[in-house]
Amino acid sequence: MSRPGALVGRGAELARLSGWLRALSTGRGQAVLVEGEPGIGKSMLVRTACAATPFPVHWGSGDELGQDLPLMPLLDGMRVHSAADARRQDIARLLRGETTIGHGMDVATAIAEHLLALLEELCTDGPAILVVDDLQWADRHTVSLCGRLARLVQQIPLLFIGIMRPVPRRAELISLRRTIPAADRIRLSRLADTEIETLLTELAGGTPSERLRRLAAGAAGNPLYLTELVGSLERGGRLYTTESGLVETTVERTPRSLSAAITERLGFLPAQVLEVLRVAALLGTDFSVGDLAVVSGQTTAQLVPAIEDARASGILTEAGDLLAFRHPLIRIALYEQLPVAVRAAWHRDAAKALVEAGAPVDRVARQMLPAAVTDEQWVVRWLDKAAPALVGHAPKVAVELLRRTNTCPELLADALYRMGEPAEAAVVADRALSDDPPPDRLVELHRIMTQCRSLAGRPAEALEALQAALQTPGLPSVHRARLLVLAARANRGLGRVDEAEALATEALDQTDDRWATAWALHVLVLVSMMRGASDEALAFLERALVVAGDDPELTDLRLLVRINQAVTLGDLDRYDEAIEVAGQMRQEAERTGSLVRLTQAQSAMGQLLLETGGWDHALAEVDALPAEVKDPSVVCCDHGIAATICFHRDDPETARRHLATAAPYADQVGLRAVAQLCLARSLDAEYSGDPVAALAELVDGLADKTEIEDMLPDAVRLAVQVGDLGTATTATARIESLVDSSPRWHAAALYCRGLVDQDSTMLLAAAGESERPLFKAKAFEAAATAFVATGDSSSARAAFARATAVYEDLAAAWDIARLAAVQRAAGIRRAPRVAHKKATHGWESLTPTESKIAALVVEGLTNRQIAARLFLSPRTVGTHVSHILNKLGVNSRTDIAREASRRASG
Repeated sequence: MSRPGALVGRGAELARLSGWLRALSTGRGQAVLVEGEPGIGKSMLVRTACAATPFPVHWGSGDELGQDLPLMPLLDGMRVHSAADARRQDIARLLRGETTIGHGMDVATAIAEHLLALLEELCTDGPAILVVDDLQWADRHTVSLCGRLARLVQQIPLLFIGIMRPVPRRAELISLRRTIPAADRIRLSRLADTEIETLLTELAGGTPSERLRRLAAGAAGNPLYLTELVGSLERGGRLYTTESGLVETTVERTPRSLSAAITERLGFLPAQVLEVLRVAALLGTDFSVGDLAVVSGQTTAQLVPAIEDARASGILTEAGDLLAFRHPLIRIALYEQLPVAVRAAWHRDAAKALVEAGAPVDRVARQMLPAAVTDEQWVVRWLDKAAPALVGHAPKVAVELLRRTNTCPELLADALYRMGEPAEAAVVADRALSDDPPPDRLVELHRIMTQCRSLAGRPAEALEALQAALQTPGLPSVHRARLLVLAARANRGLGRVDEAEALATEALDQTDDRWATAWALHVLVLVSMMRGASDEALAFLERALVVAGDDPELTDLRLLVRINQAVTLGDLDRYDEAIEVAGQMRQEAERTGSLVRLTQAQSAMGQLLLETGGWDHALAEVDALPAEVKDPSVVCCDHGIAATICFHRDDPETARRHLATAAPYADQVGLRAVAQLCLARSLDAEYSGDPVAALAELVDGLADKTEIEDMLPDAVRLAVQVGDLGTATTATARIESLVDSSPRWHAAALYCRGLVDQDSTMLLAAAGESERPLFKAKAFEAAATAFVATGDSSSARAAFARATAVYEDLAAAWDIARLAAVQRAAGIRRAPRVAHKKATHGWESLTPTESKIAALVVEGLTNRQIAARLFLSPRTVGTHVSHILNKLGVNSRTDIAREASRRASG
């Protein structure tokens, strides 16, 4: 940046950024990465490009002090602590620990979901710009969310700009870099010689002498180095103008490094200004005047002269309602001028001042980490209040501070567990349990211990410890009930259904404590579901919801209960109610920011849509969230659903991509732990013409005690097809034992018995009783085959026609083709049909749902507006829009409208 404030050089790079800003004005989002060495001008380039834009710019920066505090760059950039809108207040309450989302829930993940929703909401009002500077210092949650934003920019008018140095080369940064195409990355290198000459002339205020040019050459084309070099010469009075008009210097040697040049320049600042700047350096790259006043012990009025001098010297600059160091390296130079012991003491004093001023937990923790604080009383008092929030949001920070103070072992164990250190968490919990803790801590420590031992594959040890704890004399009924619930959950996890039921029932008899009662009822729900008693499960679910009510401590359980309620309603063929509940839970999970429950709600919705024939929406649900944010079992189920649909639609390439996506996650949960993935793998073998291998996939799953009921009808069908009547008969008997638990199993029993006995009447009855289109079509197809076997061509033709009609509604091209081949082989003529080859690209390739959404995009509706009109989730709409963009070969919503106009005029 020259003396008048103009950017020197970087014309091509500035033009590229300006082009993306112009595209943003038309509603076209973009993700951009600006890379380069320290001081090369990355931030200055972006600030210059953004200076003239009318759109709001949200700017956050990573720094080494905040690396252990998740999402700090985005929280600062979105001004979460200072804005008053509802979404930011929700985030602030989570940060303060005022909103709870249940044991074991990751608060940082919940906050990330809120930030994502906040950006989507801001972009409904118009285009916006989000800059995350110094990404190399950002925590993994920030980098992960930036990766999601890089994919989201096709959906919303957001220009995301990430700025980072080439090192350190962390794995998550490499992954983010791969997300952004090379064409959308800007790599800054040294300034050209002519640009160096221009900048040097501007900075020096005249034509530089040969000596000054040689001195400037030592800056190696780095504009910050050159700026600091000339600034230090000027402030030190070591620049003068010769009689010939050249700007000369008395200095012969360039400072050995950029850091040295900055330090030399800072040395000429007045002492009182330097002191204020060093205090500011404790707070980070950007900071509020209020925090500076609190930490420095001065009033705002007293600070103003030093701040103005620092601004005039080019050290500080304005950043919205904050102040910021013009470059992070300047802050680092100020910070490192102080001895380590002095820095630690200043951080301690800063933390104490912020605590006394009631500053947010994250801002205090930022000072606590590098401070020399141990078990001082004010620290212990602050941690008593702040530790629960830190454990949820920043467990690594909580571990560090709790170890220093040697307090709250149950919170330390919980934080270690959340950090992915279950073995160490178990050691801490075990040690604390040996100290005869009070009942409330006893229960919490056993909860953590049970989690740790279950994760280590030692659930029986956890159960043994719980049984011993239940023998503790004088245990209050409420705490005994909670231990009983933990024991019931442990037994259920071990498959001991009867023991789990007995313990949960005993817990209900012990107390009216809402936590114990609600969780005990949920155990009974799971027990009922495992026994196939759906009506009984539904009754327990409804009781659990009444008990949970609006208790914030039971938010997570309430979401889980409602998701299971949707699943149970589906098991009872009450699909309209099931889909409504799943949709409500998806919205509630989005509102609370519970990503775990959101992925489960969407997975439940996908399964329901698969069963009811809403296949386009089911595919969108699978893609609405990336696999890396889902539980492994959810990934397996989701991609099993998608693969199943794609095979039926005669798209094996896409189907196998879904199976490949699920494969690494299947290794984590056990290949056959998810019935839907097992069914999809079986379908893959069947599609390849190998029914024996297809049956083997399902038989192996049955042997592994997977959710076997869902696989039984296809196992019977394939067993009959390959002549394995023993397997077919055994599976049919299993289905027939479930007929009293749900209408779906009555229809399934008719289907399986009809297949085994080749009874067309039973098969038609099965088709008539089922609410599931794919099952209905299979039953009609089997009935037609049975009619062919008896020579009843007329009835066979009618059954084939009914099966074909359902397959056509599902766009199940593979099934339609197979059915046509069976009819030809049986000598049964089909009604004449016009064959249409399905397009894979362009407008003709859009499904009816995609065409409807594309039309609404053309009208100018946002994803949320489209979602409200079509009763969908905004994320589902977003996925449909992504599919539309890919099929049309365009890059933004604006392009969809342009292509629609061109198509209409053509």
